Amino acid sequence: MRRTLWWALGLSAAVVGLLPPGLALAQLSPSAIPGSPKGASPNPSAASSAGSGVSNSEDIVREIRIEGTQRIEPATVRSYLTLQLGDKFDTEKMDESLKSLFATGLFADVTLSRQGNTLVVHVIENPIINRVAFEGNSKIEDKQLMDEIQLKPRTVFTRTKVQEDVKRILDVYRRSGRFAATVDPKVITLPENRVDLVYEIHEGDKTKVTRISFIGNHVFSDRRLREVIQTTESAWWRFLTTNDTYDPDRLTFDRELLRKFYLANGYADFRVVSAVAELAPDQSGFYVTFTLEEGDRYKFGKIGVKSTVKDVDPKQLEDLITFKEGDWYNADEVENTIKKISDQLGNHGYAFVDVRPRVNRDRNKKIIDITFDVQEGPRVYVERINIKGNTRTLDKVIRRELQFAEGDAFSTQKIEESRRRLKNLGFFEQSDISNTPGSQPDTTIVNVDVKEKPTGQVSVGAGYSTTDGAIGDFGIEEKNFLGRGQDVSAQFAISFRTQQINGSFTDPYFMDTNITAGVDIFKILTDYTTEAGYKQSTTGGTLRAGYSIIDDLTQTWHYTIRQDTIGITTNTPSQFIAQQSGSAVTSQIGQLLMYDKRDDRLDPTSGYFWSIGNDFAGLGGSVRYLRNKVTAGDYYPIADQWVASLTGEAGYIQKLGKPIRIVDSFFLGGDNLRGFRTAGVGPRDASTGDALGGREYFTSTADLSFPLGLPKEFGIVGHVFTDVGTLTLVDEKGPNVQDTGSIRASAGVGIAWKSPFGPIRVDIAKPYLKENFDRTQLFRFSFGTRF
Repeated sequence: MRRTLWWALGLSAAVVGLLPPGLALAQLSPSAIPGSPKGASPNPSAASSAGSGVSNSEDIVREIRIEGTQRIEPATVRSYLTLQLGDKFDTEKMDESLKSLFATGLFADVTLSRQGNTLVVHVIENPIINRVAFEGNSKIEDKQLMDEIQLKPRTVFTRTKVQEDVKRILDVYRRSGRFAATVDPKVITLPENRVDLVYEIHEGDKTKVTRISFIGNHVFSDRRLREVIQTTESAWWRFLTTNDTYDPDRLTFDRELLRKFYLANGYADFRVVSAVAELAPDQSGFYVTFTLEEGDRYKFGKIGVKSTVKDVDPKQLEDLITFKEGDWYNADEVENTIKKISDQLGNHGYAFVDVRPRVNRDRNKKIIDITFDVQEGPRVYVERINIKGNTRTLDKVIRRELQFAEGDAFSTQKIEESRRRLKNLGFFEQSDISNTPGSQPDTTIVNVDVKEKPTGQVSVGAGYSTTDGAIGDFGIEEKNFLGRGQDVSAQFAISFRTQQINGSFTDPYFMDTNITAGVDIFKILTDYTTEAGYKQSTTGGTLRAGYSIIDDLTQTWHYTIRQDTIGITTNTPSQFIAQQSGSAVTSQIGQLLMYDKRDDRLDPTSGYFWSIGNDFAGLGGSVRYLRNKVTAGDYYPIADQWVASLTGEAGYIQKLGKPIRIVDSFFLGGDNLRGFRTAGVGPRDASTGDALGGREYFTSTADLSFPLGLPKEFGIVGHVFTDVGTLTLVDEKGPNVQDTGSIRASAGVGIAWKSPFGPIRVDIAKPYLKENFDRTQLFRFSFGTRF
C-alpha cells in the first residue's frame, strides 16, 4: 500500500510539471523513499540523480561563445578546449582549457567565464610579426643573426620567444668575443594587429683576454706554458687573430693541451685543478687563471710486450717500441707504439687484436714500467655504412676515403684514419664518424655525418721577389667539381720577367682506381734578357698519373709535349744562343719517385724525404736527351723552435745524338744558391756575359732556424745557412766559353716571417768560394700572398 502511494505521487508530479522534463518514472526508485526496505533497488546512483535533478541540469554546458578572435577561427579555439558542449561545468577542466589555449602561443590573454549555461571564452590574439630588423650591428651581419632567432616575419609574436631570441643573439656575440654586447628589443604596433620587431644592438668592443696566469707551475715558466695553450693575451700585433678573445670552448681545449704537454715531458701525475676566467669589473677583459699540480717527473722503467694471441711472437713486436728504459716518460710515444703494434698486426691479418698498455708506477723510484698487452679483441664486423649530410658530394667520393667497407673487421684505428682522410679532402666543415650496434651482436653500423662547405675559390695574389720583381696572379679553382672530388683550375700570372696562363684538371681516383690522373695546358713567356739575352715562349700540355706504392712512397708519371721558341733580344747576342733561335718541339715522358716522411711539406720541423726524377725526350719531336735529378733532405729538431736541416739536389743531362738546347739546361744561382744572382753561376760567354746553362749540377744547403725571442705567434724565425754548389758541362766549347766546374759556396743569415699577408723571406749571403766571372748578389727578398 505504501509503495503504491509513492508511485502515484510521482506520477502526479510528472503530470503537473513538478518534476524536471525528461526524468523517467523509473528514476524514482523505492530506495529514495525514506523507510523503504534495504536492497529494494539495484541502482545506487538513482537517489543522487533524483535528489539533485535541478542542479544537474543547470551545470551542463549548453553553449560555448568565443569572443575577441580576429585572424583565428572560433572553431580553432574550440578545438583546444578540454570542456565541450554537453559536459558538466568543471573547475579543473576549465583550468586545463585555459592552459591549453595559452600553450598554443597564439594568445596574449585568455579568460574563461560562465554565464548561466554558456561558457564564454574571451581571447586577445598575439600580433603577427610584419618585419624583423636589426639596428646597430656592424660586426655581425643581419643574415647570421636572422638564422639564429626563432621569430620570423609572418609568425606569431610572443614575449617569451622575444626574450629567448635576445639570449640567442647575445650568445652569437659572446662566441665572437663580445661579452659587453647588449640587445634591446623594440615593438612597433601596426594596424590589423601586426607589429614590427626591432632589435637595437650595442655591440661593444671585443672582450679580450688581458692576462693569463698559472698557479702551481714550478718546472715550466708562465711564458713557456702560454706558448702551449691556444688562448693568448691581448696585444696590438694580434689584430688579425681571434685567439686573444675569450672562448669557453677554447679554454677547455687549453686544459687538454696542457695535460698532453706535461704527459709528453714525463709528468705522469699532472692535472689541471681548475681553469677560471673572470671578467674585469669594468668588463674590459678577462683574467684567465690555470691552477696546476705538476707532480713528479718519471722515467720509463721495464718495457715489454705480452701476447695471448696465437702465433704472435712478442719478441718481434718489441722492435716497434719507440722508446727505451731510462728515457723520460712520454705519453705520446706510448700512443705511437700502440698504433705501430696494431698496424703491424693488422697488416699481417690479425684484425681482432686489442693492444693495451699495462702501467706499473713506482712513486718512490719515479719510474713507470709498461707492458703492452696484446689480446684477442671482440670480433665485430661492419654491417652497414650510412652516409648523410652530403647534398652535393657523391657518396662514392666519401666511401673511397674510408679505410673499411661493409663486411670488414671493425677497427677504431681505421675509423680515426678515415676521419683524418675526410678532413684532408677539404670538402667539409665537419666530418664525424660514429658507430651503433648492428642487427647481430657481432656487427656494428657505421654512421658518417658530414657538413659540406664551399669548395670553389677565386684567388688574387701579389708579391715581390728579387728574381721576378713585382708578381701578380689571378686564379679560379673548384676542388669538388660536380661533387665528384675532381679539381679544376685556371690561373694567370704576370711578373716583370714572366707571363703565364695555365689550366688544370685532376681526378684523384681515375676510373675509380687509386690512380691520380690529370691534364695541364700552359702558355709561358719568360724574359731572360738580363741573364742570357733572349726571350722564351713555351706552349704545350701535360698528361700525368700518380699512385701510392706504400705509405709515404708515391710515384708520378707524366707525358709532356711542348713547343719552345727562342727570340734574341739584344743587338750583340752570344753566338751560342743565337744559333739556337727559332722553335723546337719536345715530346717527353718522365717519372718522379718520392718518399716523404716530413711532418709538414711547407714548413717541416722533423723528418726526411728523397726523390728521383727521370725525363726522356725523343718520342717524336726534334729534341733528344735523358735528364736525371735526385733530391733529398733531413730535418732535425734540436730544441723548441730550433731546427737543423740538410738538403741537397743534383742533376745530369745525357745527350742522345743532338745538342742540348739552352731551354733544357740547368741553371744555378738565386733561390738555389744564395749569394749569387739568378743564373749567376756556371758556364758563361766571356764576350757577352750571357749565362749558357749546363748539363751537370749539384747544390746543398745546411740551415739552422731559431727563435728570435719574439712571441711565437709572430711566426718570425731567424736562419743561418751555407749554400754549396756547382754547374758545368756546356755543349759549346771555345775560347769565349768560361766553364771551370769549380765549387761555389756562400754563407749568410736570414729572417722568415709567416705574416698575415703571406710568407716573407729576407736573406743576406756572401760568397766565399766563387769565380771572377760569377754574378754575385748580397741581398735577396721575396714576398707573396694570395687572397
